[in-house]
Amino acid sequence: MMGPVLAACLLIILSTAWISQANEALCKKDGGVCSCNNNKNSVDCSYKKLTAIPINIPTDTENLKLNYNKLRELEPTAFHGLNKLTYLNLQWNQLQTLPVGVFDHLVNLDKLYLTSNKLKSLPSGIFDKLTNLNKLWLQNNQLQRLPNGVFDKLTSLNDLRLHNNQLRSVPEEAFDSLEKLKMLQLQENPWDCTCNGIIYMAKWLKKKADEGLGGVDTAGCEKGGKAVLEITEKDAASDCVSPNTTTAIPIGTMTPASVIYDDIHEIKVPQENFQKFLGYQEPDHLPTQPQCLMSISGYLGLMMSLMLTSAAILYVFHFLKKA
Repeated sequence: MMGPVLAACLLIILSTAWISQANEALCKKDGGVCSCNNNKNSVDCSYKKLTAIPINIPTDTENLKLNYNKLRELEPTAFHGLNKLTYLNLQWNQLQTLPVGVFDHLVNLDKLYLTSNKLKSLPSGIFDKLTNLNKLWLQNNQLQRLPNGVFDKLTSLNDLRLHNNQLRSVPEEAFDSLEKLKMLQLQENPWDCTCNGIIYMAKWLKKKADEGLGGVDTAGCEKGGKAVLEITEKDAASDCVSPNTTTAIPIGTMTPASVIYDDIHEIKVPQENFQKFLGYQEPDHLPTQPQCLMSISGYLGLMMSLMLTSAAILYVFHFLKKA
């Protein structure tokens, strides 16, 4: 017979194993897609090929991993009810935009990772409610501009990564609220040091370099090989127009329609391009000539079938009436 001490030890081992398994169990509420660790209030949905965020993630979740999936967009209410989140990882997805207000309920968020997506722009006020945020990683995207005041509310931020994007300048006062910043990564952006829009950034980086902020020398000019913090007002004398700014066309420079019309007949269009336009484009563009003929043929065939069917029905009714 099993001794009482051995039985007690076996019971403890089995209980520990059961508790461990329960803590790492699949989240039942979201259909068993993600792994949950209840002791750490952690939900791991990474590497699941997800195209949408699982529903009913436990409301007490503090750490949520959604990295390495196939998310292209987020619902505006995707994180509503998850106001205890302190860690959110959305790295290595295919996000192209962020809806306004998607992070507004995450008032306790400490770390937000958006690295390696396809973001080209950010909505105004997208981070305004994240006043406790310490880390914000936006590197390896396609950001072309930053909205005015995008970091104004992030007074607790100490780590900001913007490297490997398409930024040419930042708005005036963009970094002024980041008094607790300790690390800033700006390399691998095409910073335009010929336009006076870079002067604010150059002066701010120079000041922060003197204060010992890490990473301020990582911003290099697209041309010339200088660091942005070395640029002076003389270097950036041009009053350039941002490529993201819409400007009205002066009336005096508009080309009269008659001139445009007169020049049309002189445009030489290669025969192969003309044929491509008429009949050889991809199926998801203009229909080809054979496709048009097939569509017409199908339509006529359908009409003929309907006419024959109608005639047959009328003949049957007529025959039954005589009978």
